[in-house]
Amino acid sequence: MNNNLNKNLIERYSRQIVLKNVGVIGQKKIRNSKVLIVGAGGLGCPIADYLSRAGVGSIGIADFDKINLSNIHRQNLYDSKDIGQYKVDIVKAKIKLINPFTKIKIYKKKISNKNLNNIIKNFDIIIDGSDNFETKFLLNKYSIKYKKILIVGAISKFDGHIFTFDFKNKKTPCLKCFYQSEPSDEILNCEVEGIVGPIAGIIGSIQANEVLKKILNIGKDLNKHILIINLLTLDFRKVSFKKKKNCVCKN
Repeated sequence: MNNNLNKNLIERYSRQIVLKNVGVIGQKKIRNSKVLIVGAGGLGCPIADYLSRAGVGSIGIADFDKINLSNIHRQNLYDSKDIGQYKVDIVKAKIKLINPFTKIKIYKKKISNKNLNNIIKNFDIIIDGSDNFETKFLLNKYSIKYKKILIVGAISKFDGHIFTFDFKNKKTPCLKCFYQSEPSDEILNCEVEGIVGPIAGIIGSIQANEVLKKILNIGKDLNKHILIINLLTLDFRKVSFKKKKNCVCKN
């Protein structure tokens, strides 16, 4: 990718470049970054939206679902005319309208042991926007294997959770260190548990912000912590946890 920022690009990202933590050098780092988003739903939509607006150079999006009417209230890249179409196709088309300089690679398939190995190697940062723990733990496994940065999000009702793992650091705990046993997917099932739309936008936006911080190497991250947000009570908490012995992340 051409590393130069022309006048048009400087104007496009001017409100970001003016930040002392970003600048032209930081913007070039953002432009050269490669991010994989797994899940194009309530979390994946705002993540893809904000990262493309920020100027991330390459974004991969993996999802095999089609858009249905119940998605519209919280998945902000879709509207009524998109119902029945594949999510990744619509995300790609709309991101291209937002920022034609962002390269989009879509994976219209369910992430599995059979295909993730070949996909994940092409990206620097992996973002989990999935709605099931099988996928989250699979991303955890392969992010450890390839020493990737993994940013995990989960939403239900009025609640949201965020983790950030940098597996280049051997002392970093993983998702399995936090969950002593595998939780039931029912707690992430919006059809069963319900969800308020704004929690998806808030958690997805924080995940996107965590990505930019990691690209720029600025601020504090959530290493060894989970951020827990409850919009009903406006309670925001950071809870620490430790690397577990005999975990999948042991070195």
